[in-house]
Amino acid sequence: MSVASRIRLKAFGIPMLALGAALTLSACAGDDDLEAFVDPTVPADQTYNEALANVEAGDTRQARKKLAKLDRQHPYSEFARKSGVLSTYLAYQAGDFPEAISQGKRFVSLYPAHKEAAYAQYLVGMSHFKQLSDVTRDQRAARETFRAMNEVVTRYPDSEYVEDAKRKMRIAKDQLAGQEMLVGRYYQERREYLAAINRYRSVVERFEDTRHVEEALARLTESYYALGLTSEAQTAAAVLGHNFPDSQWYRDSYALLEQGGLRPSENQGSWISRAAKFIVGA
Repeated sequence: MSVASRIRLKAFGIPMLALGAALTLSACAGDDDLEAFVDPTVPADQTYNEALANVEAGDTRQARKKLAKLDRQHPYSEFARKSGVLSTYLAYQAGDFPEAISQGKRFVSLYPAHKEAAYAQYLVGMSHFKQLSDVTRDQRAARETFRAMNEVVTRYPDSEYVEDAKRKMRIAKDQLAGQEMLVGRYYQERREYLAAINRYRSVVERFEDTRHVEEALARLTESYYALGLTSEAQTAAAVLGHNFPDSQWYRDSYALLEQGGLRPSENQGSWISRAAKFIVGA
């Protein structure tokens, strides 16, 4: 979405707290000292128009300074309110994601019913999304992406950002499921099967609509089989075969059970069977 398309924002924005205490200047301070200390007050409309001119000229850094000055000098003005989402957008474009998140949350908190609130919330989600890391690292950004985009979907279901918000939520969930699988495989390789099962179960129950659920069911088959819990192993394989009949994971699980003279068979009392109805394809 272009900068120009966002400059259409109507008057509304974010008031900020007025500076608490008056500044007391020394009686002996000279004019030069006073001029250097005081930030001359400029009319709100002038500052806002200067910021827009900076945006058009490609100087977004200066534009952000102007908008911050406007907010500081005229916190309750119509132009300060008007600049709220623009400030969020410029911070996001500059890669200053913490500031974009802060500005966006601030706007949504103060003006949840404003027509641009959905966009501000979407920018909060995108700011988290841009910080997604490899599954081997901390997944805080993935969790925050999911939360922020879920706010777009639930609070602003008619907005134009809902479909992309849903896509970003799926990507975030895939990241989280991927980390669970990584840890589960680690435990399984160390033959700590109960710990591995807990991770795979998390994927099946919490991340059932991700691409990792297929492997998770296969790994559950392996782990339960290794523990001698054949009924659970057969159930995991049966659910896998029902949802992903053409999967290599299913063929491998079937072959594993055959080695012990077993076949996939669903135990309706198993947690796997109860979770199966929520799995994609079930």
